[in-house]
Amino acid sequence: MNSPYLTADLPGIGGRLKVEPEDFFVEEIPLYSPVGEGQHVYVEIEKKGLSTYAAIKTIARALNISPKVIGHAGLKDARAITRQTLSIDNVTPEAVKALQFSNIKILAAKHHHNKLKIGHLAGNRFVIRVRHVEPKVLPTAEAILAMLARLGVPNYFGEQRFGNRGNTGRLGELLIKGDATEFVAEHLGRPQPNEAPPVQAARQLVDEGRWAEALAHWPSYLSEERRLVAAINRADGQPNVVFKVLNKKLKGLFVSAFQSQLFNALLADRLDRLDRLENGDVAYIHNKGASFIVEDAAIEQPRADNFEISPSGPMFGLKTLLAQGNPGHKERALLAQYNLSLEDFRVPGLKIRGARRPYRFKLEDAKAWWDDGLKVSFTLQPGSYATTVMAEVMKN
Repeated sequence: MNSPYLTADLPGIGGRLKVEPEDFFVEEIPLYSPVGEGQHVYVEIEKKGLSTYAAIKTIARALNISPKVIGHAGLKDARAITRQTLSIDNVTPEAVKALQFSNIKILAAKHHHNKLKIGHLAGNRFVIRVRHVEPKVLPTAEAILAMLARLGVPNYFGEQRFGNRGNTGRLGELLIKGDATEFVAEHLGRPQPNEAPPVQAARQLVDEGRWAEALAHWPSYLSEERRLVAAINRADGQPNVVFKVLNKKLKGLFVSAFQSQLFNALLADRLDRLDRLENGDVAYIHNKGASFIVEDAAIEQPRADNFEISPSGPMFGLKTLLAQGNPGHKERALLAQYNLSLEDFRVPGLKIRGARRPYRFKLEDAKAWWDDGLKVSFTLQPGSYATTVMAEVMKN
């Protein structure tokens, strides 16, 4: 999913990210500080080369507790140095401070009342090194960051949303439309050249309808797909069984990817007016997460200039508030392009209510300088991705 750049008039600087874990540093900005009493202990950690889940499991194992009693406010990259806070139920700060690991440092531990949950943070601060570039790119990087800070960063869903085969959005569309035959072909067949030869061979057997042979050749590490192949084989090759046995979590993932694909399309169309409101827009109120229909864009534009509100796009679902006027026409036209209405998002086993998502997010405290490579630092609100910012800077 190649999305257009807001800063397309400025050249990218190229380069590489995350050559070493030290090249990518992220620090959580707490929403609140621990008060020093309560049944949970808030633990600030610094980890290197570990995902958040891996760090939680490592700490839980050392304390001989279940990972389920450890809370976190956000997920942090594995290939990076990251600082974040965890909450641990029913332990002492002393027990936590005594822990020693090769790739996790315990920076602080203090009691608090509640368990940390996803979103319990004010933002994230990043310091990123771009390697394989020359010092002469610094002014370009500064110009791009200045433009993003002024207009906002396009709030695209990234490539990871669309899976290794790049087709999870298409699978979501087919799921919503109930097209089992095409879903099976797209999900289980149609080998891609970048896949391992055994996977390509198994998918080719699916394309030929040789289900027993496909099952025999299907790699065990693709366990969920293998389970679907087995179900279709038992049903004598009838594809309709796939929607009955498909994992509910995967169903939700596929539909979410399709919603994201539609959102990205509308965002790309809005890129040259990313910071400008239009009559009929659904404006997103950043500090509340609420939305309202814009009746007079001229009156509301100063609030957008101050980044209080932003134009938003739909995550289509049964209860999605659609825009009015020209923005609403484009949203309805996109649904019509796929021969869909909001009512079609009524998928058995899923509750697809829909939502609004701002077309941009705020870039704060952005700086660039030269230090053994180009270094960039900035602060983002929760749920915003540094890789989206760096895509605009690097364009590669």
